[in-house]
Amino acid sequence: MRKEDMVIFSVDDHIVEAPHIFDQHLPLIYKDRAPKCRETDNGEFNWEFEGKFTINFALNAVAGRPKEELGFEPNSFDHIRKGCYDPVARIDDMNVNGIFAGVNFPTFPGFALELFQVHKDRKLALALIQAYNDWHIDEWCATAPDRFIPIVGLPLFDVDEAVKELKRGIAKGARTATFPTLPQQLGFPTIHDPYWAPLWKVANDEGFPLSIHVSALSGTGSEHISADSPVASFLNKCHMSAMAAFSEWLWSDPIQDYPDLKIILSEGGIGWLPYFLERAEQVEHNHGPWMGHVWKDGKRPTDVYREHFISSFIQDERGVEMRHQIGIDTITFENDYPHADITWPNTPEQLWSGEFKDGAIGQEDIDKITFRNAAREYRWDAVERLGRENCNVAMLRELGKSVDLTPITGGGVPPRDHDGVVRASDIMKLFPKNLMDPLEDERSSAA
Repeated sequence: MRKEDMVIFSVDDHIVEAPHIFDQHLPLIYKDRAPKCRETDNGEFNWEFEGKFTINFALNAVAGRPKEELGFEPNSFDHIRKGCYDPVARIDDMNVNGIFAGVNFPTFPGFALELFQVHKDRKLALALIQAYNDWHIDEWCATAPDRFIPIVGLPLFDVDEAVKELKRGIAKGARTATFPTLPQQLGFPTIHDPYWAPLWKVANDEGFPLSIHVSALSGTGSEHISADSPVASFLNKCHMSAMAAFSEWLWSDPIQDYPDLKIILSEGGIGWLPYFLERAEQVEHNHGPWMGHVWKDGKRPTDVYREHFISSFIQDERGVEMRHQIGIDTITFENDYPHADITWPNTPEQLWSGEFKDGAIGQEDIDKITFRNAAREYRWDAVERLGRENCNVAMLRELGKSVDLTPITGGGVPPRDHDGVVRASDIMKLFPKNLMDPLEDERSSAA
């Protein structure tokens, strides 16, 4: 096998939403209340939603920028690759990077549409979630139906509506739904609450995986612990969010009650899993007699992980080395375009010379990690229909040979007004004063 023969799926990429996304899909009664992407006097673009703002770019859109200019800029469509917000250009950027297919999470509303989930006007929130899903499937994914794997958000504030939207999404071609890392962060019941049972049942019966993207909200251990916390600390521990979610799900009743329920840990990494699984086995052995937790059919925690969970990585050589301790059939790749950790446009080179040891780990394992595991979980048959030779790195790069790879430079500076380390306080200065906060209503209620 050669590097050029690989077929690569990404289970986690992102869309930087363009200003028009609600134009065609929101009922007329809500048009005036739709979020608006507005240009400021200094040329920045921020999303405004009922008097509050959020940024749409920062480290979310730095593909093609020199690492020295990452910072938390840019914040203008003129300073990012068109592939961030335009689906045709995104296919070009996938081609030049040798990526055949991928799932694209939202950006400005939150990875699980958190900004809409917590809105007090539930009818408006439902309309916005449905409109976003329709735009995502009918416009973004429809641009290249074999290349974009549709994902939907769900109105979690009403589990019956969530079930309806899940079924509607499935009928429209969705292959996964985004679900918050820990729903109680948003004021919803925990995953252990019977409230969610109707949703789990449909996902189980339909063989429809739920995707949990890492979060920086409080309670996961991944958030900034103080204003003087170095940004490097946050970036170093961001996968702790996936660890927190995995621990809750692994020991949960739904995982035992619904044998076909699948959870995809998006942007969670894999190198930590061997220890976590070993620790789970120790917890079961040392504490099982008094905990009251009984695994069905004599299964062990590692068995349950391998049956119910899918993990993913961007760069993780240690994790791939331990792939068989983890479970080779559970591991997938993610590119995370256009975020700051991506290896674009050199992903095949990174995988081949890094994780795959110049092909030494063998074609069977490479194929499972790069596309077969993802294709199985999403039930995505494009490679079978089109032929591997039309989906591999060699063919895609031939299609993308005219893509402009000139670095996008200018405007990006480290977000600090002092010498030394960039800290959480430096980052917070960049956000609007009336920043949208999905946890604000929950905190107000608690007070």
